[in-house]
Amino acid sequence: MEKVLEVIELKKSYKKGFIPKSHDVLKGLNFSLKKGSITGFLGANGAGKTTTMKCILGLTFFKEGQILFFDGQSLSGDVKRRIGFLPERPYFYEYLTGYEFLRFYGELSGGMSRSQLNGRIAELLARVDLSHAKDVKLRNYSKGMLQKIGLAQALIHRPDLVILDEPKAGLDPDGRYYISEIIRELASQGTTVFFSSHLLHDAEKLCENLVIIKSGLVIFEGETKQLLSEVDPEVEIIFRENGQLKTKTVMGEAELQVQLSDLVRKGVSVHEVRRKQISLEEAFVEMALRGEKTS
Repeated sequence: MEKVLEVIELKKSYKKGFIPKSHDVLKGLNFSLKKGSITGFLGANGAGKTTTMKCILGLTFFKEGQILFFDGQSLSGDVKRRIGFLPERPYFYEYLTGYEFLRFYGELSGGMSRSQLNGRIAELLARVDLSHAKDVKLRNYSKGMLQKIGLAQALIHRPDLVILDEPKAGLDPDGRYYISEIIRELASQGTTVFFSSHLLHDAEKLCENLVIIKSGLVIFEGETKQLLSEVDPEVEIIFRENGQLKTKTVMGEAELQVQLSDLVRKGVSVHEVRRKQISLEEAFVEMALRGEKTS
């Protein structure tokens, strides 16, 4: 399957301080994205997510490594035309209306006739639920409306790869649902979506794949369900002892086997073993914040 994006041994450093000293932000990142996949890019604040996205898009220079697109191509004008991007804090020309804003970026992208562009604008405004605000100036948009029009801008030229930095920031539950449905629709049409998010509950439902970074290194790359299965969950053992029903909570498979063997030796009747379904948020805290790797 085509590799839409491949990041190889990516390293990036900044100089900071009164007497500038080099500070390594990215220390050798490696990951790739497959065509039509939805991949969540997770990490604590300062882990290097936004810096990575800027390197991928050519918005900042990197120290070492390679970034390849669409089975081995470097970042060129033709490649850029196949990428859509929504930054975490986009800049909006607030004197433009929603329609004028999309028309400006559509004309900048090129490749569409006037009638095609008008049709695409109408389609996107309807898709992000902003048809009613197409003639309203952006200065009068709410934060959630700006986030939606920003997403529409990233999609105006029908990109093959969409990179979104916190696309659901500032949205209410209804708005997050709209964005999730659009992302699913894009992937079903063969578009590759790569996005960062701190909304881990939403990411768990939406992402089939995850890339998790910590201190400038990838600590997990793979399927979401693989991560959730590898992190040891809590397990409840329900047993009867001396005529009373009791519950014991253990962590992980190894401890479970030890406790079960101990109960059997005592002649205790085990009624049930319940495995807690771990959430992405719990797995992320265990791995990225506490520093425990699954493998």
